[in-house]
Amino acid sequence: MSDKHYATVAVTGVTGALGSRIAVRLADRGVPQLLVGRSPDRMPDLPGAQRRGPAGYGDASAMREALEGASTLILVSGHRTGRRLEEHATAVEAAIAVGVDRVLYVSLVGASPTATYLNARDQWLTEQFLAGAGIRHTVLRAGFYTSTPAALADKGFVVSGPASTGRAAFATHEDIADVITAVTLDERPRSEHDGAILEITGPEALTLHEAVTRIATATGRPYRFEPETLEQAFSRRWREGMSGEQIETWISWYQAIEKGEISSVTDVVPRLTGSPATPISDAAWWPSPNTARGTP
Repeated sequence: MSDKHYATVAVTGVTGALGSRIAVRLADRGVPQLLVGRSPDRMPDLPGAQRRGPAGYGDASAMREALEGASTLILVSGHRTGRRLEEHATAVEAAIAVGVDRVLYVSLVGASPTATYLNARDQWLTEQFLAGAGIRHTVLRAGFYTSTPAALADKGFVVSGPASTGRAAFATHEDIADVITAVTLDERPRSEHDGAILEITGPEALTLHEAVTRIATATGRPYRFEPETLEQAFSRRWREGMSGEQIETWISWYQAIEKGEISSVTDVVPRLTGSPATPISDAAWWPSPNTARGTP
């Protein structure tokens, strides 16, 4: 634990895989925290941390109350609801209203108004809102999670989707959390991170076949990848009972990989953490098969 006295940081998404890792890292450094979310009873018990809420992003009054006393807000993107921009904007406006100085927004690699992956379009909208909100901010674009293919596998450890030759620079939750922590701890009044977009990727771009093969080696489980046509991908998900929105979102995830939209490899992890980005073979955590959310 550091002897330095840090300003209070509000962290959202702390019941999830990424937000929880960020909160643990900040607690280890002695950073006072406000853990903000809809389910305080599910939040971790960490030294120097207060549980605040219930507070959903779209509840302006609850967010203002939850963020009172924070200097920095780490805004982990919410799930796709059809009103994600409005919800994020409400949370940011609540932060501004109570005197938060800086927002660190966790977006997605490849965010743009024309991104193939539908979630990346939503993320771009929030980025644009932040750019005009009049508050110090940094956009941290997280790469597709290393763990996602394992979670997408069926009970037979088969990952299927409409992608064959495209590549993605998958990033671990740990590396993403380490980068966000490094930016959070930079409390200079002005920083090179102000207004920056930092794209957090793994060390290499892999096809899904390559990625899944490495997951199989790392876990000792018989994961394998089977490419599908778009028609096969739609039909299978429809038979599984997915909604049209869920089908569209998942297929767009695979198609973003196929089109190479998330294949760039950056130096953000080693530059900000001092350690090389983690390859798939060294990932610290793997979810069980068939545990991915229907609408990521």
